[in-house]
Amino acid sequence: MTDNAVLQLRAERLARSTRPFLARGNRVIRCQGCLLPKKRCLCATVQPVAARSRFCLVMFDTEPLKPSNTGRLIADILPETTAFLWSRTEPPQALVDLCASDEYQPMVVFPASYAGSERQVLAAPASGKPPLFIMLDGTWTKARKMFRKSPYLDALPVISVDLSRVSAYHLREAHAEDQYCTAEVAIALLDIAGDNLAAKGLGDHFSLFRERYLAGKAHHSARITANSAQNV
Repeated sequence: MTDNAVLQLRAERLARSTRPFLARGNRVIRCQGCLLPKKRCLCATVQPVAARSRFCLVMFDTEPLKPSNTGRLIADILPETTAFLWSRTEPPQALVDLCASDEYQPMVVFPASYAGSERQVLAAPASGKPPLFIMLDGTWTKARKMFRKSPYLDALPVISVDLSRVSAYHLREAHAEDQYCTAEVAIALLDIAGDNLAAKGLGDHFSLFRERYLAGKAHHSARITANSAQNV
């Protein structure tokens, strides 16, 4: 699997770190492509899919470093995905230019209930230009902060996705039933936009990632428990 935009952003973030980033399970030997334990690597299973829709991930600080991050899965399946680290006062010029591009119809993906009364809220992209889904990738608290404090996104409409099914995402606990992981929301957006093959491809990739991530996590926990028992 070749480097995607999120893996490139991860490398940049690691390069400027002054100390190692220690995520949960940091003692696990991980594949540097999918960030799963090497024995559960899924790099060979990645199958990119063409789509009309475009995704732009605006990621909060250490988000690209986390093995549990699912924004990376979008970039696996949709290689034209872009990714940027969030900044309140100094957004990357490439992000600003992308949001102003005439080639796409940009929109911020966020629950409609948090949009002000003056903000345009969409249920689906309009016909015409390909949609550019701008996703704020971080914990729920961080995503709300990015939404509130990104003036360069304020003029863009908001698209809100209603996912009535219970989330299958158990890597990190959501704060409410309507808060889903980044990949799940992207799957729904692709479906709404008519990119059904891409939605299926990302759905399959997400399911396999979740299965192997949780299997590796369970194995690691069991090993810790066994080691602890031996030391009693």
